This record gives sequence, C-alpha cells and structure tokens, in this order.
Amino acid sequence: MLNIALLGYGQMGKILARLAPEHNCHVLEIFDPGKEQYNKKITAEALQDVDVFIDFSLPDAVLKNIETIAPLGKNIVIGTTGWQQNIEKIEKLVNKHDIGLIYAGNFSIGMNLFLLITQYCSDLISQTNVYDVFGYELHHNRKADSPSGTARDLAETILSSFSNKKSVQYDRVNRKIDPAELHFASIRGGSIPGTHVIGFDSPFDTIELKHTARTREGFAVGALKAAHWINNRKGIYEFRKIFKDLLANKIDRSVLK
Repeated sequence: MLNIALLGYGQMGKILARLAPEHNCHVLEIFDPGKEQYNKKITAEALQDVDVFIDFSLPDAVLKNIETIAPLGKNIVIGTTGWQQNIEKIEKLVNKHDIGLIYAGNFSIGMNLFLLITQYCSDLISQTNVYDVFGYELHHNRKADSPSGTARDLAETILSSFSNKKSVQYDRVNRKIDPAELHFASIRGGSIPGTHVIGFDSPFDTIELKHTARTREGFAVGALKAAHWINNRKGIYEFRKIFKDLLANKIDRSVLK
C-alpha cells in the first residue's frame, strides 16, 4: 500500500481520495489551507510516513509547495497546470534534494494515447504538403488556465512534426493567420471536463482527431498510477514522455494496468 498526501481538496482531491483504495493507495494526509478540517501547513511531522505527495492545487502555489516538500525528501506528482514557467527552478530543487517528481498537463491514459496518435498522424500527414493543421479545446468555466497544459502539449507535438509550422498562436488573431503559425483556440463554458480536437484540412477534405473526457476520474487514475511509478525513483519526468517507453516495453508497464 502506497501512503500518499494530497495537496488541494477540490474536485480532483475528492476524486483522488475516493479512488485511492482501488489503486493500492492510502490517503494519509490532506493539506488545504482553505478548509478548516484539513492541515494548513506542510511539516516534516505530518509527512513522516508519506511516500508520495500529489499536488492538484493552484498553479501559483506549485513552486512554493515544492520548495517546502523537496527538503523533506518526499517524491511528488504534479497534476496542476499553468506553472511551467518555473520548470527550471523546480528541476534544480528536485536535483538538489535528490527526490523524484513526475508531472503532466494531463495524466489521463486516453489523452496520452491521443498525444501519440496526434504525433503519428502529424508526422504522416505533414509529408503530403497538402494539409494545414489547427486545434481547439473546450473546458468548464472554472478552469484556472487557458490554454490548458494539454493544449500546449498537443501544440508542441504538432510543431515537432509539421516543418512549415514554426510557432503557435493561442490568442484571438485580428489579421490573416500566418502560414507558419499553428492556431489553437480555447473555449471555456459550462461543466465540460475537457474536449480536444486536432484538424487537418486540405482543399479536398478534412480529417479530425477528437478526444472527449467523460469524467475527471481518468485524470485521477493516471495520477495514482504515476504515484506508484515515481515512488523510489529520483529525477524529474514528464508523464507523456515516459508513456512512450511504457508502450515500447522499455520500462515497467504495470502502470498501465
């Protein structure tokens, strides 16, 4: 049984706590400064028997959380998005304190498969020199970041495959889109867990790839699997990159089961 601590007890925290026993995890501690019934301060005493910390808090809090947790020698899973501007500082903290950290814009197994499918299709379709490519996403109106971390991952995947695409434009464009720009739009509204569409368009036809999340449980299951994987490992890892190795049998595939 893996002892975990949760940072943030919003919708994702509640789902993680509910699903943890099914995935051989025990929630030992919950930290949420906004809720009276849970711990507000991360201390060595509170984390004494914790194996892995799972952070689904707020983007602005991620760096401060890691600055507190890393010196205590605990490995970390980051499911929050919108903090990547601090990746270099976080990598230094991980190396300095010899811990393990794994992060993802989206821990869903299905979305990580979708990223690989997008990469394969982009590689293939770009060779024709006939199709343009675009993307858009839809999320609930409470999402804190726009574009999402998943949208950024998808855009980076496409940019790495389409030689004529040099940059991504996430914002409204009051001009003709440049052929070298990938336009990736974001829409926020309602209670949508997450929908991502990648389109390839030519004068003759349109090809679309689509991933729709039915519930947030898929994100939680992936994060719990990632917690098992990062336990006793050192260094910083991006889930979508190790996912390729998981499928290729280069490392332990039990995380997929």
